Amino acid sequence: MTLATVTLAGGCFWCTEAVFNELNGVETVVSGYIGGTVDRPSYEAVCTGRTGHAEAVRISFDPAVISLADIFDIFFHTHDPTTLNRQGADTGTQYRSAIFPIDAAQRAEAEAAIARNQSVWDAAIVTTIEPDAPWYPAEDYHQRYFERNGTANGYCAAVVAPKLAKFRKGYAARLKRSAASA
Repeated sequence: MTLATVTLAGGCFWCTEAVFNELNGVETVVSGYIGGTVDRPSYEAVCTGRTGHAEAVRISFDPAVISLADIFDIFFHTHDPTTLNRQGADTGTQYRSAIFPIDAAQRAEAEAAIARNQSVWDAAIVTTIEPDAPWYPAEDYHQRYFERNGTANGYCAAVVAPKLAKFRKGYAARLKRSAASA
C-alpha cells in the first residue's frame, strides 16, 4: 500500500482530527502546526496568533480507498470555509481555513475542490492555498484529543461532539467499522 499525505487547517485541530480519524482509508491523522515563522512552536505560542502558524492536521491516506477529492469535499463540509481566521468562537490566524499542497497535482485538486464546493455555501469560500511549509507535530496531549477526552472537556462537548455526530450521519458509509457504531 502506498500512502499519500495532505495537510489541512480547518480551525481547531481537535475537531478536524476527530473527523478524519474515522474515515475508511485514512491511516493516520496528526495534529500540528504549519505556515508560520517560528521553529518548533509550542501550543501556547501558536495560540497568541503571533507565530503565523495554523492549527492543522496532516493526514496519511490510501488513495486506493479514499481519494484526495473526497478528503477535500469532507474538509469543506465539516468546517466553515467562509469565515476568515475564525471557526465558531475560535478567532485568529491560527484558526484559518487553509490547504498546504505538497505538489502541483495537490494544488490543482485543491483549486478544483474550492470551485466544486462553492455552490454549497452562500458566502465566498476564503480557504487559502498556501505553500508547503515546515510541519511541527503538536504536543502529545493534543493527539487524538477528542478520542481520549470526549465530552469530559466542555469545548469538546459543545463543539466537537455535535460536529462529529453530524459528520457520522452524513458519511456513515465512509466510516471505519468502529466509528460507524459509535
